[in-house]
Amino acid sequence: MKQINKRQSFELADLFRINSKKFTNKHKLCRDQLKAITAISECRTSKMGGHINRCNSCQHKEIAYNSCRNRHCPKCQYLKQLIWTDKLESKLPVCNYFHVVFTIPSSLHKLFYINQRQCYDLLFKATSQTLLKVAENPQHLGAKTGAVSVLHTWGQSLTYHPHIHMIVPGGGLSDDQMEWVEAGKKFFLPVKVLSDVYRGVIWGLLKKRILSGEIKLPDDEKSLESLKSKVYAKSWNVYIKKPLTSPKSVVRYLGNYTHRVAISNNRIIKIDQQSITFSWKDYRKGKRKQNMTLGLDEFMGRFLRHILPSGFYKIRYTGLLAAANGNKRERCQRLIKKSQPIALLQGLKMKQVLELITGRPVDQCPKCTKGKMLPHAILDPD
Repeated sequence: MKQINKRQSFELADLFRINSKKFTNKHKLCRDQLKAITAISECRTSKMGGHINRCNSCQHKEIAYNSCRNRHCPKCQYLKQLIWTDKLESKLPVCNYFHVVFTIPSSLHKLFYINQRQCYDLLFKATSQTLLKVAENPQHLGAKTGAVSVLHTWGQSLTYHPHIHMIVPGGGLSDDQMEWVEAGKKFFLPVKVLSDVYRGVIWGLLKKRILSGEIKLPDDEKSLESLKSKVYAKSWNVYIKKPLTSPKSVVRYLGNYTHRVAISNNRIIKIDQQSITFSWKDYRKGKRKQNMTLGLDEFMGRFLRHILPSGFYKIRYTGLLAAANGNKRERCQRLIKKSQPIALLQGLKMKQVLELITGRPVDQCPKCTKGKMLPHAILDPD
């Protein structure tokens, strides 16, 4: 009997099955981290349960194990990504878009990690406030804009690196809502101004929440003033990438960021009892692809730093792209005078989505290609 859950040669789940017991005995983990380890380890295995399908023509049987659906699992994001991007494409104004990346300095990493829920929420607020404030300035765009924001907490080597990816329309709605104000094709907003405003907004929000007790200082941080001196010690950098020309190109591009986990299985080269080897891109050296080998404990520690707090939304919408501003967004679309894409996957069942993507019936027997694979038996979890 064939099992239809395909897998890479090496998977993150393999490492967790080898090393999780040893690691959890040595380290104190939070509930969300423990839950992620269990889910990823058991995803699409007999421990999750499943079902047996049988062909109604040739009697060929296949086992399909259930997925864990944990948002940090490398194997459970693809269909979610497709459905989300399809829905988003139908709602975006048809115009150029810019990719804006907001980062924080390493001096704030410890503060952010020990106050993850509060600081990640603050990061979303600070980046949104910065973007909208600078865009509304008549010296720059002089219009109300919006963004889709995605939180990432990792770099390519899984080091802790909280940052926000923003996809921003290359334009905005005038104050009287009578005109679509288009940004230049190569120039959106001045990076230096964005960087300075962003640093000021971050510090203002941090100071307020620290004084209220909502955010705790690290034990080795002497005072609020010492933290402020670190914040203002260096210039901050906001990065704006080249513009994207249509909602379709935007959602394809953004889809690479929205449902991504800290590492995908196709980057894992080798796992043994002591170490893991994976590929990574060194952006400081022109995205040069390299291999890195880490001990299992070190790798697990790095990966688990990126498990988000339960219920925390890592994708958010602001300004014109917020759900509450649907009427303004529709007005933008009328002013732009370009046809809006239609959502193709909304309302479809997962089976129908798969058939649309693959171009063939999902229940077609892979052996005889004539019969249908029909449910035959339920497999309870081990």
